Amino acid sequence: MGVTCVSQMPVAEGKSVQQTVELLTRKLEMLGAEKQGTFCVDCETYHTAASTLGSQGQAGKLMYVMHNSEYPLSCFALFENGPCLIADTNFDVLMVKLKGFFQSAKASKIETRGTRYQYCDFLVKVGTVTMGPSARGISVEVEYGPCVVASDCWSLLLEFLQNFLGSHTPGAPTVFGNRHDAVYGPADTMVQYMELFNKIRKQQQVPVAGIR
Repeated sequence: MGVTCVSQMPVAEGKSVQQTVELLTRKLEMLGAEKQGTFCVDCETYHTAASTLGSQGQAGKLMYVMHNSEYPLSCFALFENGPCLIADTNFDVLMVKLKGFFQSAKASKIETRGTRYQYCDFLVKVGTVTMGPSARGISVEVEYGPCVVASDCWSLLLEFLQNFLGSHTPGAPTVFGNRHDAVYGPADTMVQYMELFNKIRKQQQVPVAGIR
């Protein structure tokens, strides 16, 4: 994989989420991009079980368990302000056995699904973000395949994003600043999706159910 930027695209004025997605995909096709199948990224939130916190009034920690169709044999566990663990898909089974330590937050499942497009050296994914049956927003992922160091290709990524998204072009992802000259990896993409999902949750005023 190359270096990736994940961002949110606002819904066009007077349009629905689905209509805005169609506008974006039509623009890609007019540029000459070719469909390359579909994709899905999902995220479920877990919080520290109350029984593990003791009586000191400690705040519970959140953990995000995520999957990405680009890596069908992997599962990603991201801790709030912490490391990202990459495991195999059996990690989901392990989480069931760890319910005494981590409990799934109610109504926390969020995902994005859509179509993959190849345009020259860029892989573009436009997805509809959903929580339950409702569409909550639009995700745009752009990957520049030939490069694995963010600082070496951000200007190219930015130029493509400006041509594609116009005034809605995002700034450099925070993970770029943390790993300026390091080799970019799948965990960096998942961190961006975690941040995007949390941003959309806040916009919809749907807080993750924590410990009572």
